[in-house]
Amino acid sequence: MIVDRAQTITESTSQKPGSLRALEWLNFFIADVQTGIGPFLAAYLASTGWNPGAVGYALTVGGLVTVALQLPAGAIIDSVHRKRALLGTTIVALVVGALILAWRTTVANVGLAQFLIGGAGAFIGPLLAAITLGMVGKRAFDRQFGRNQGFNSAGNVFAALMLAAVSYRLGNRAIFLVSALLAIPAVLSLCRIDGRLIDYRRARGSDQPDSQVSTTSAERIRELFRDRCLIVYLACAFLFHLANAAMLPELGEMLAKGNGRTAVPFMSACIIVTQLVIALTAAWIGRAASRLGRKPLLLAGFGVLPIRGVLYTLTHFVPALIAIQVLDGVANAIFGVVSILVVADCTRGTGRFNLAQGALATMVGIGAALSNAVGGQIVQHLSFRASFLGLAAIAAAAACLLWLALPETMTNDSPRETTAIS
Repeated sequence: MIVDRAQTITESTSQKPGSLRALEWLNFFIADVQTGIGPFLAAYLASTGWNPGAVGYALTVGGLVTVALQLPAGAIIDSVHRKRALLGTTIVALVVGALILAWRTTVANVGLAQFLIGGAGAFIGPLLAAITLGMVGKRAFDRQFGRNQGFNSAGNVFAALMLAAVSYRLGNRAIFLVSALLAIPAVLSLCRIDGRLIDYRRARGSDQPDSQVSTTSAERIRELFRDRCLIVYLACAFLFHLANAAMLPELGEMLAKGNGRTAVPFMSACIIVTQLVIALTAAWIGRAASRLGRKPLLLAGFGVLPIRGVLYTLTHFVPALIAIQVLDGVANAIFGVVSILVVADCTRGTGRFNLAQGALATMVGIGAALSNAVGGQIVQHLSFRASFLGLAAIAAAAACLLWLALPETMTNDSPRETTAIS
């Protein structure tokens, strides 16, 4: 029995490099699917006659579903051993949502699609992070998670280029059909990950036996929210996305009015610039976060967001607007990588990593949902310029709160990682 166990561990360890490559490509192809469904939806609905207020509410539906499921999703991910199967189920939900959007854009269809997409969104990010942590452990997590985000952004660039060409030749509806097809290589990459390499205890950030970890959801949530540092960061994340989420969709709406055919190529160009910045910097950010700490990088990411909002009001020159997306890339690269590292810092050894991820994603989801709704109403009653300035003011408040209230979360006394495979 001991010999068999040792042989299993040896075989699994020898397959780790291949499984890590599969994990990175999984991030790439999942990004392909999500890019086709998410950022293009506002421009797609606007081009079919939806007004800004209705577009805002449609985007809010998916956000609210994600918010409602985020904490339960984190608790489920903490408790489920078969994380690959759960991730496969969420990919299927994305495919169904994409096909519904391709079929018809009635209120009922868009609502149902947003329900499925929002539900899947509650699981995908936390699952990818949990699988990564379970495979590499806390010491290697910064570097590997940065690499994952780089592949994710490269996938966004690839999808944006391809979908721009598809929409130009076949129409905007074809975007969602292509997105559904891109789920096939995502599932194949998922199947290439060796499930024996995903340590269940490490995947939820625990260094304790299961019997020593709180078992009830109420107890775990109460313990989670006793951490002042985590609470402050959740508030910062809420304000960041309250400011950030509506900016690019509103920009697409503004340029889609009366010129729907060029809206998708413009959105593709914006996404490409943003994701290229993320792809080129995410791995470096993961390494830099270990050397410089979390807070200096976060201050840089939060600080460029209000500048971006103001710059949108100064020009309608399309190349300039696309160039401004460099700031979007900087902000989202830092937030996407460092936020999860902050959560890992705050929950180290507690076994509540995925629950805390759920709390973070809940704040992000609430902020994003309200951003689209509030931004849409400001545009409807005032102007795009007023909306961009309002969002910039919220972004400035987020940066101030981060600067004044959040301490550095990185410590130098990380526990030694084990290599056991369970």
